[in-house]
This record gives sequence, structure tokens and C-alpha cells, in this order.
Amino acid sequence: MSTFVKNAWYVAAWSREVGRTLLSRTLLGEQVLLYRREDGTPVALVDRCPHKLAPLSLGELKGDHVQCGYHGMTFDCTGTCVRVPGQQNIPPTARVTAFPLVERYGAVWIWMGDPACADIGTIVDVPHYGDPDWGLVDNQYLHFRSNYLNITDNLVDPAHTTYVHKNTIGNAAGEDVGVKVEQGDAHVLAYRWIRNAPPVPLVQKMANFSGMTDRWQYYYLHLPSTSYVDFGCIESGTEPTEDNKDRGFRSFSFNFLTPETETTTHYFWLHLRNYHAHDSAVSADVERLMTLTFEEDAVLLAYVQREQERTGVREYTRLGIDNAPARIRRMVERLIAQEAPLADKQGDARTTADACGA
Repeated sequence: MSTFVKNAWYVAAWSREVGRTLLSRTLLGEQVLLYRREDGTPVALVDRCPHKLAPLSLGELKGDHVQCGYHGMTFDCTGTCVRVPGQQNIPPTARVTAFPLVERYGAVWIWMGDPACADIGTIVDVPHYGDPDWGLVDNQYLHFRSNYLNITDNLVDPAHTTYVHKNTIGNAAGEDVGVKVEQGDAHVLAYRWIRNAPPVPLVQKMANFSGMTDRWQYYYLHLPSTSYVDFGCIESGTEPTEDNKDRGFRSFSFNFLTPETETTTHYFWLHLRNYHAHDSAVSADVERLMTLTFEEDAVLLAYVQREQERTGVREYTRLGIDNAPARIRRMVERLIAQEAPLADKQGDARTTADACGA
């Protein structure tokens, strides 16, 4: 059974990746063709000619249309075949699926489920995006050799930072600090405050704290697989208001996970910060340090995936810190169940509202 939620927006590519060259990418187990029309509008089609199943990406663009490189069948932006060389009639089966797209935050988002459910209002909000007082590192990508749910487990787990990321965003001060969990209709939040502690290496490098700090980690996971981390610190004892946090050291890291296959994941990310916003050298350093942090996760989770496949077991023991990951997996399971064919004994199909989770 697939672990993919289809009725959701996923990042298919950064906007700068999609142009007048045919781009093929595996998304949710499906091969997808991406390109731009002559007016700049992005297009996404199933990358498979319905005749002999040759990848359309091996063909070429003819204006806004795609010509298959095998027998020349030509498809428009809706996936409708508009030409079959050598014959006048076009079979009704000569079409490919087209997917809704929207561009936001410098990325092309794709909806691979029921088009009637594609609500752009469900795309997560990115605070301070476009704010000139906040520095931005974007267009970042990593490839994880892990199922996306192992990564979402990791992204609502502040406790692992003490051990996995001790060279960047963690230190020993957080070892015995518990994690609190809150749940909404479409998100889970795991968070903790580490008070009166030395600043972590990243803060030591980028900020100018003279003494102990109070540090927060707020890990949000918006279903099915968009994560953002509100991370920062203030002088120890400072009242933790939003204004004081914005005046302290603060960043928002957004991680847009798009399943590639059941065992691999596209990991798109961007990072916003309130410190040294206009310093390109700091941006380069943040990019390097955050990439190091995510690569530490990628290496560890690849081993986790390997052992899960070898043993057929996800975990033998559950800990208190697994509260948030367990909630997310249950919520994802419910979404997948809503999308599965729901038929009663008479074989009646579900309604669109059921499929969209209404």
C-alpha cells in the first residue's frame, strides 16, 4: 500500500529549474514532465506517451506542445493529443494526465490528487518571505535515501539535535529537557525551551551573546510533509514575547518534502533569518551550515531506511519523544484512507467531498 497522500501540494521543482527544456522528475512514484509555455506558465504532464509508453521528455517542444520522440504524437498543455502523424483520427485514449501547478516562494507546486480538491489556500504560509529586513537562503535541494515519513519523524524531534547536530544547532544543555506536543486539524507542533544555557555553535558564530541564553525550538509539521522550524535564542531571563524573540537571534527553516519513491525523497529547503540580513558572506555560511545539518540527518536516515527494509520493522521500542511522530503518522494514515476507494456493499463510490477530506 502506498504511503503517499495525493490530495496535497508538493514542491515539484524550484522555479528556476523549470524552463523551455523538458525536465523529467519522479514525484510520488510517478514520472512527471515539467516545462514552461512560451508565455512562462509552467506545465506538468505524466511523462509517458500513451502509445508505447516512451517518455515524452525524450521528445521536444513544438511551441507550447510536446512531441513524442518515438512516433511524433503531439500533446498540448492539457495532455490532449492534437496530432498523430500519418492519420486523421485521434483515438480518445490518446491523452496524458495534466497536473495543477502554482508558483509560490520561488517554487513550482504540484497537486497530484483530485483536481477538484486543489485549494491553493492550503499551501503553508512562509512568514517574512520577501521582507527586506530578513535574510533569505533559498533554491536549496538534497536527495534523501529514506521514506518521507522517516524524515517527518525527524523534523518533529527536537531531542535529536543534542546528539546529531552538536556542531551546529545542538549542545548538551538540552539532553534532559522534555518536548511538548500540540496538535491541530492539519499540523503537529513539537517544541521545547532550553533555559539558562550556553549558546549553541551556530549562535556563537553568528551572534554576540555575552552570557547564558534561553533557546527555543518550535518544530511544525503541516500535513502531509511540509516542515518549518522556528529556532532562536534571547538573553537568559528575557521575557519571551514575539517582539523580544524578533529582536534576539531568530530563524525560520522551511523544508518541503516531496516523496520520490517509497524509499527516497526530494528535500527542498529555504531559510529566513533576522541576523546579518544583507551580508552575502553570512548567507553563504548559513547555507553551508544548514546543508551540513541536513546532510547529518540524511546520512543517519539512510541507515534507518536500510535497516527497516532489512528487518521489515519500523521500530522495536517507542519512547516519549515519539509522541509527535506517532500523531503525524496516524493523521497521514487517515488522509490516505480518505483517498482510497470507499465503497459500500452496493459498490457506491465516495463523493468528491469525501476524497478531499471534507
